[in-house]
Amino acid sequence: MTPASAQPAAPQEFDPTALLLYGGGGHGKTLIDLVRAAGNYHWVGLIDDQLTRGSKVLGVPVLGGAEQLADLHRSGVRLAVNGVGGIGNPAVRARVFEILEQAGFTCPAIVHPTAWVEQSARLEGGVQVLAHAYVSSAATIGFGSVLNAGAIVSHDCRLGRCVNLSPGAALAGNVRLEDHVQVGMKATVNLDISVGRGARIGNGATVKADVPPDTVVRAGAVWPPK
Repeated sequence: MTPASAQPAAPQEFDPTALLLYGGGGHGKTLIDLVRAAGNYHWVGLIDDQLTRGSKVLGVPVLGGAEQLADLHRSGVRLAVNGVGGIGNPAVRARVFEILEQAGFTCPAIVHPTAWVEQSARLEGGVQVLAHAYVSSAATIGFGSVLNAGAIVSHDCRLGRCVNLSPGAALAGNVRLEDHVQVGMKATVNLDISVGRGARIGNGATVKADVPPDTVVRAGAVWPPK
């Protein structure tokens, strides 16, 4: 018979305010302050394979790497935030979501208190809306997408999974961004434009026509090229 001390710990009751952060880099630091400002959750710790266990990032303790996820889930933590921005390689961000999902975690949408999301807009799980961003009427923001500080998503836009709008990026009405699109700082996308999966729009670029998948629109350029 197995001694009682050797029995695995019983799962604890779910704490709806406990939040785990995966990734303690620059984007993760931004999210630490966002969650504190919003006041809906409290941080229980941070997971990062590259940081020293027991250290802290902006006061949030580093609990170890991904191997700690199962124990944290059993302890009653069920909610997590993806702190890996994935700029230049959105597949890295998407992989973190897969790891969290496989461990049983749910990723809530989080919104900075200075951002504005219209009532008719829809945010899917894992979406992050940073300070002073705006999401207009009937827009849909796909799972795991990031709207950085001051980004504008106008009416009827549709963003796919793990889209990243850099600070100050602006989408006119009825724009379609497919999965893993990245739009640079202060870039603009005109009305009724579609941008294909994996395309990257450089800082300050202006998009006036549809962009094929995996296309790179260079910084400061006007698309389509003359």
